[in-house]
Amino acid sequence: MKLNDIRDNSGARKGRVRVGRGIGSGLGKTAGRGQKGAKARSGVAINGFEGGQMPLHMRLPKRGFNNIFAKDYAEANLGVIQKLVDAGKLSADGVIDHAALKAAGIARGGADGVRILAKGNFSAKLSFRVAGVSKGARAAIEKAGGSVELIERVSPEEKAAAKKGTARAAKKAAQA
Repeated sequence: MKLNDIRDNSGARKGRVRVGRGIGSGLGKTAGRGQKGAKARSGVAINGFEGGQMPLHMRLPKRGFNNIFAKDYAEANLGVIQKLVDAGKLSADGVIDHAALKAAGIARGGADGVRILAKGNFSAKLSFRVAGVSKGARAAIEKAGGSVELIERVSPEEKAAAKKGTARAAKKAAQA
């Protein structure tokens, strides 16, 4: 075999079809778009459009709802925390909070903090400072000699509403 004899298998590389390159190509003039109409023009995005008929996504009944007040917790299982403590990736001394769990790679996301869940075996004596904990997880942590402190996270909307309320109260006090 010589380097100058190496070739692709026939049909391995297929060239791109160049439309609008003359009548002899078979895709000249209108370039396979037919004649006139919206789809013959550029800049058309009509996904779901059914010619004026009520589209399928609007005809189908809707189910369920999205709770706009739902909390977004990052979930951390006790078994995974125990594995990280055993591996030395999570320090057993000090308080374990959202930042420590995030640095260890457990708590991804969680705009409203971390919630500890009871899945897995747990034996380390740790103190947690988190936004939420399940009953089973609290029992397992306290059985191992650890402690749990819950923090209350205040959303920016709630902070703004509270600030607005205190400003009004101060204004009323100044008028009286």
